[in-house]
Amino acid sequence: MAWRQLVLTSCLSAAVLLSMLQEGTGVSVGTRQVGGQEAQEGECREIFMWESDASNFLKKRGKRSPKSRDEVNAENRQRLWADELRREHHEEQRNESENFAEEQNDEQEERSREAIKQWRQWHYDGLYPSYLYNCHHI
Repeated sequence: MAWRQLVLTSCLSAAVLLSMLQEGTGVSVGTRQVGGQEAQEGECREIFMWESDASNFLKKRGKRSPKSRDEVNAENRQRLWADELRREHHEEQRNESENFAEEQNDEQEERSREAIKQWRQWHYDGLYPSYLYNCHHI
């Protein structure tokens, strides 16, 4: 029995809430009743343009009509600018990757040089002159 009361109260509260929201939206829109026909004409003037203006606007340039010289030049300038930016970006990326690879190679050479030096020192038997005498210093 308690769940029936709960469902009934929730339905009633939802109906009251919906009716209040419906009244609130009517007030917030604010319908003006200036003079009936005058209000409609004013709204039409704000939304729509005159037929002659619309036809002139559409005649300026259709989808298939050729572009003007200024439009072509502007598009070419934008395309060239974008290509230059792309070229600079790729050049920076290439330089960074080359620098990184060079650093990695230098570090690897240094590590291998140190490892070879330690190995030679460990295995030196004293019979022959030390490799340090034969080492060419760079």
